[in-house]
Amino acid sequence: MLEILEREFIYLWYYFEIQFRQIFGYWVLGIVLGSCISVFLKDKIHGLFRSMSESRMGLVGIVPASLLGIASPLCMYGTIPLAACFSKSGMREEWLASFMMCSILLNPQLIIYSTALGTTALAVRIVSCFVCGIAAGLLIRFLCRGKPFFNFAGFEEPHNHDTDPNLFLRLMKNIGRNIRATGLYFLFGVFLSALFQRYVPEDLMTAFFGGNEAFGVLMAATIGVPLYACGGGTIPLLQAWLLDGMSMGSAAAFMITGPSTKITNLGALKIVLGVKHFIYYLLFVIAFSFITGIIINIVI
Repeated sequence: MLEILEREFIYLWYYFEIQFRQIFGYWVLGIVLGSCISVFLKDKIHGLFRSMSESRMGLVGIVPASLLGIASPLCMYGTIPLAACFSKSGMREEWLASFMMCSILLNPQLIIYSTALGTTALAVRIVSCFVCGIAAGLLIRFLCRGKPFFNFAGFEEPHNHDTDPNLFLRLMKNIGRNIRATGLYFLFGVFLSALFQRYVPEDLMTAFFGGNEAFGVLMAATIGVPLYACGGGTIPLLQAWLLDGMSMGSAAAFMITGPSTKITNLGALKIVLGVKHFIYYLLFVIAFSFITGIIINIVI
């Protein structure tokens, strides 16, 4: 019995070490670049979005709003108070919807992490996120017809932690916070991928998530709900699944529903949306992820 356990530990360590070495550099790079953007560019990015309230771009404004949402390094609990301030300054709700949707799905740090998945998966993630933000803005514009969709009552601008007068120390503190926030999730993701590689047959992964089957896309969208706790932590899983035969459409569905239904994000969104609009949000995410996955499987 002891010999069996030792053998299994060696196998798991083998898979863990390989996955760790493949992903670790991307995680470190994402931490450093993400912190640099947060410390040196965050205010400029949000300032650009704030200045949009004085423009007359109309519906076209959902395009830069989506791009700025992707560029924003804030998590959802930081984005919502910021969006509340934008709303008070007269920001159009469709712009806020696009900004918040893209901010939920992607950020500069996660873009760096996702380069470990290859150029195709990275491009799929960025484009699908951008299109999702556009779709969210369009729906708010044409379905709400000027009626308020968000309720930001009680929210104030988020507290800024990057205030140390020494720029180097400010950056180091931000890096430390990012390591504490993502480190355990990253290691847990590598461990889960090692378990999958050791105990889940490759042909089973292909049967569930491979090919152009709608079932595979639906399954990937579904498992994104319980498994997604941190963007960096899911990269090792996605890399292993893609190697084992997961289709790109299924991966796209997972990358959309995962962050969109992450528990911390849902808790924040429930507050500003209310029950009715919160249900609309969930239906939109499920429908968009499924349709996107099907289209990507046809195209790629």
